[in-house]
Amino acid sequence: MPITSAAAARSHVRAVVGDHWRAPAGPASERAVTDLLLVVSELVTNAIRHGGGLAGFEVDLLPEGVRLSVHDYSDAVPSAAYGSGALPDPHEGSGYGWPLIIRLSREIRIECRREGGKTVSVLVPLR
Repeated sequence: MPITSAAAARSHVRAVVGDHWRAPAGPASERAVTDLLLVVSELVTNAIRHGGGLAGFEVDLLPEGVRLSVHDYSDAVPSAAYGSGALPDPHEGSGYGWPLIIRLSREIRIECRREGGKTVSVLVPLR
């Protein structure tokens, strides 16, 4: 099923994580899954709003968490790509997504795609 919206991406990730984390190691905490789904929403929404559309979405399960890779059609890198995660001041109705991604994720990577656009990849810890 192609992912075309943040809601579809969240649903897909919830299913993948639910199946995986029911293993003997025990489930991820509700807070960790909520943080993961927030990052999913922000990454996909940013691709749609600022990246010329969603070109692809991948979920990889790792022992320490979930790697999300979101592909879009824009070569533009977020202006605060590897910032501190500080929230914008003053609040003007937007600008919270990228700082939240930075705060909740690790190993943030932004790579240009051969066919144009970029991939934003993050690791969201679940333990």
